[in-house]
Parts: sequence; structure tokens; C-alpha cells
Amino acid sequence: MAALQRFNAILEKLGSWATILFMGVIAVVIPYEVIGRYVFQSMSIWSGEVSTYSLAWASMMGGAVGLKKGYQVNMTTVVEMVPPGVAWALKLVAYLFTLFFFGAMFYFGLFQTIYNSRQFSPALELVMSVPYASLPCGFFIMFFFTLEELLVFLGVAPKGDAK
Repeated sequence: MAALQRFNAILEKLGSWATILFMGVIAVVIPYEVIGRYVFQSMSIWSGEVSTYSLAWASMMGGAVGLKKGYQVNMTTVVEMVPPGVAWALKLVAYLFTLFFFGAMFYFGLFQTIYNSRQFSPALELVMSVPYASLPCGFFIMFFFTLEELLVFLGVAPKGDAK
């Protein structure tokens, strides 16, 4: 379990830095695009793709990091209204369903990434696997964050970060 926690700490750090990087790219490219369009009456052809692909990566990495930090939506009212045994079962089912969902999304995202490996974007001529890779990467990270939460929930491991 300590190895999983260390692995997840690395994934969290990578996801955080990737989110910062891609949000930084968006923060530079969008104003550049707006200034080019309205001030200089000329727009570069690549800026739309760069901002769109950066948004995809920032969304998936930010979503994964947000999941680790507990920013996901919960139905706590339902869980608090039922007896403790039923609440435990509901939480277990939720964790298992979430793991299944993230696993399926990883699989289909990986499929799309491989499937689009021969397609190129019109402006940058970038292999479309690069933006599509945000899906399996993000869901891979979310899967392991949820797996750690499930193991803590089941009492297999203590809660807390392994440093």
C-alpha cells in the first residue's frame, strides 16, 4: 500500500504541474489570439488548436488532481440518512462503480488514442494521438487515486500520504 501511495503522490505532482503548464499555455495563447484578431486584424492559424488541445489536457489533469483533493460531487445526504451498514455498502458500490467507469474510460481513451495515430491536425499537423492521449492519462491517474481511496475505506491501509 505504501508503494501505491508513493506512486499516487508522484502522479498527483505530475498532474498538478501538467495542469499548471497547460493553463499557462492557455493564458498566453488566448490573449495572443484575441489581440491578433482585434488589434492587428490577423489571426494565426495554430492558436485555436493549441488552446483547444491544452484545454483537453488541463481538464483531464486538473480533474484527476481535483479528485485526489476531494473536489468531486458526493451524495452525502443519502448516505447520512441510511443505517451505517447500508451507508458502508453504498460507499463500496460507489467506489467499485467508479473504478469500473475509470477503467472503461481508460480503455476506450487508449483505443481512441491509438486509432487516431494516423490522423493529423489541420493547422499544426500534430498527430491527433497527442490530444487524445489526455483521456487515458487522466483516467489512469483517476483510477489509481480511487483505488487508494477504496483500500483506505476497506481498512487495508491507513489514511494519509506516504512521503
